[in-house]
Amino acid sequence: MSGYWTPAPHAVEQEDAETLARLLAAGSDPDEVFGDMTLLTHAIDVEGDGALQSRGPLTVHTTAALPAFGADPEPADPGGRTPVDMAKHDGHDLATRLLHTHIGRRAAHGG
Repeated sequence: MSGYWTPAPHAVEQEDAETLARLLAAGSDPDEVFGDMTLLTHAIDVEGDGALQSRGPLTVHTTAALPAFGADPEPADPGGRTPVDMAKHDGHDLATRLLHTHIGRRAAHGG
């Protein structure tokens, strides 16, 4: 992994859903892999870490932007974690529910 963060993983790391949405709308790959994580597993991880560190509530805005712009919520990242596995491991119930909703919609539409 190089030391250079492309704009999309940087937006995820900053939990900047607005910038992430703009990047995705402009053509950034919603399934981009940086290091050993997809943007989706990274978003779930960052939201979980942020809540743990701040002792605040879990947010889901960064995670939600990714499937909304076409990120595939099912495949494992290069580290072997699926987004649902990551969300369950982190106790991120909002992300788990969001991902199951997207997976169900994809299945209902043959995708």
